[in-house]
Amino acid sequence: MKTIRLRDGKERSLLRRHPWIFESAIAKGSGDAGETVRVESHAGQFLGWASFSPQSKIRARVWSFDEAQRIDAPFFIAACTRSIRARGRFDIQSDGIRLIHGESDGLPGLIVDRYGDTLVAQFLSAGAERWKAVIADALLVETGLTKLYERSDASSRALEGLPEVTGWLRGEGAVELVLREHDWKLVLNIAEGHKTGFYLDQRDSRKLFADHAKRLNFQRVLNCYCYTGGFTVAALSGGAAHVTSIDSSGPAIEKVAANVALNGFDAARTTLMDADVNASLRQFLDQGRTFDAIVLDPPKFAPTIAHAERAARAYKDINRLALKLLEPGGVLFTYSCSGGISADLFHKIVAGAGSDAGVDGFITQRMGGAPDHPMTIAFPEGEYLKGLVVMRR
Repeated sequence: MKTIRLRDGKERSLLRRHPWIFESAIAKGSGDAGETVRVESHAGQFLGWASFSPQSKIRARVWSFDEAQRIDAPFFIAACTRSIRARGRFDIQSDGIRLIHGESDGLPGLIVDRYGDTLVAQFLSAGAERWKAVIADALLVETGLTKLYERSDASSRALEGLPEVTGWLRGEGAVELVLREHDWKLVLNIAEGHKTGFYLDQRDSRKLFADHAKRLNFQRVLNCYCYTGGFTVAALSGGAAHVTSIDSSGPAIEKVAANVALNGFDAARTTLMDADVNASLRQFLDQGRTFDAIVLDPPKFAPTIAHAERAARAYKDINRLALKLLEPGGVLFTYSCSGGISADLFHKIVAGAGSDAGVDGFITQRMGGAPDHPMTIAFPEGEYLKGLVVMRR
């Protein structure tokens, strides 16, 4: 077993059971891509067993902090089983569920979602890639399913020195699926959609938005960066009179129309715009339009802390425009899925946007990812999704 030894003082995060070891923390030692290495402190103290990634800035990811643990096929079978069974303790009103959420489930670089009778997996680290066959078989055994589609096409694969890979890994079937969520249905494509085909992490936020629409009797709703229309369908399900949905992707807008029809809503209750959100918000201001509910769920503006300053400006601008378009008493659901933007910083950004817009509001709720996208005590980076519900005063 190869060993990597850390620089003096760099063991502190591992003693707190944080799984990442950066290139700059390593004094000596190396391994092949995905190989399991022994991690020791500068003084020779055992710290963990980790998968080595020679091309990544995150040079190693810890599988286990137990010196007696063997990193072998039974280890991954047990880890997959433990993660999947843990989901049974959550109240998830959907047949779409995240079964494995990377580091939070002790399996760095592995994402697995279930859509009905189909599994979709992303192998995003050298370690997960090395154990792909074992993991794939373990997933099917534990779930009792036969179909597993691979979506290892995220940009993070390149940072690991890995090529993009997509296609059926086990079995085969349709890639166009229908997801049941709360009181509605949503169509998705596991081969082409974002992430593994859909944003399961916003499941509970969509239900909250539907509940607000029903309680507050939304008349004019604006859904920005709508993707395939999850929040649009939620609003209509809650009784919203009309929803305007904007996204710069034509195919996504077509999916919004399909999802509206799938749930039996009158297309006349929607306006679909294949357009730039920022430009559209400015146009609405010029036209004097207002809305009593707005959703801002933009793509990742800051993948790392290094991008935070530029991203903060972009978040502030769209929130400023949205708050100016919001009727007094109206509700803004605003989100950041950027890992480089903390919950505290996001709050400050929205506060700054309100100040610039001359608008104040009550923060009635803070939001994060659904419970099947957990954040653990030892891995706060798992809190990538954060949101605020703001009611304009």
